[in-house]
Amino acid sequence: MKSLTINGINVQAEDDWTLLDTAKFYGIDIPTLCYNDGLSPYGVCRLCVVEIGAGERAKLVTSCTHPVKEGLHVRTHSKRVIQTRRMLVELLLSKCPSSKTLQDLAAKMGVQKVRFPIKHEDCILCGLCVRMCEEQMMAKAIGFVSRGTDRKITTPFDIKSDECRTCGACMYICPVCQLRCQGPDAPGAVCGGCLNFTPTCLEYYDDAQCFMSELACGTCIREPIVLG
Repeated sequence: MKSLTINGINVQAEDDWTLLDTAKFYGIDIPTLCYNDGLSPYGVCRLCVVEIGAGERAKLVTSCTHPVKEGLHVRTHSKRVIQTRRMLVELLLSKCPSSKTLQDLAAKMGVQKVRFPIKHEDCILCGLCVRMCEEQMMAKAIGFVSRGTDRKITTPFDIKSDECRTCGACMYICPVCQLRCQGPDAPGAVCGGCLNFTPTCLEYYDDAQCFMSELACGTCIREPIVLG
């Protein structure tokens, strides 16, 4: 067992746990997109970022891939963390605004606009379909090719794969395949129909006091919640 601190609370974690495993065990909600319990962690979407360390040496890491360490100080809902997550959701929405999964994340995090050019692509390169095909379906029919802006997911040599059994698992797990409520002709990049309130405590403190969700309880505007 390892002892560490999460949001000012002293906790213990198994030696093989990640920071995300530990947060989930203690009921702290951290948003994820490319993570799935049945697949290997990938850490590419970076929505699960948390802040570790203190002061000028504090840094952001992906909680789904970062192992627990003795004496580590972790903040899951600091102002820096929440701002980073919102920026990432904006970037993802600029690529695939038709995704209901991304729209739900935007609503949960209080994202009300997208400040980047809208591309209307059909893939965010989260890798869920690739890992599902390889690790659960044991097929390896698809994979990543190229790098940078040319990176994409396809079959070997862009031809029909003999390994593909057309099981549909890749579509089942894809966060872009589920269409947003307004359909393909939505009026804007952000739906906003399920928008939650911004954590008001971030205006007074450097952390969301109600850190177990992205919502503010309303009482933390006046008095900080004492933990422990």
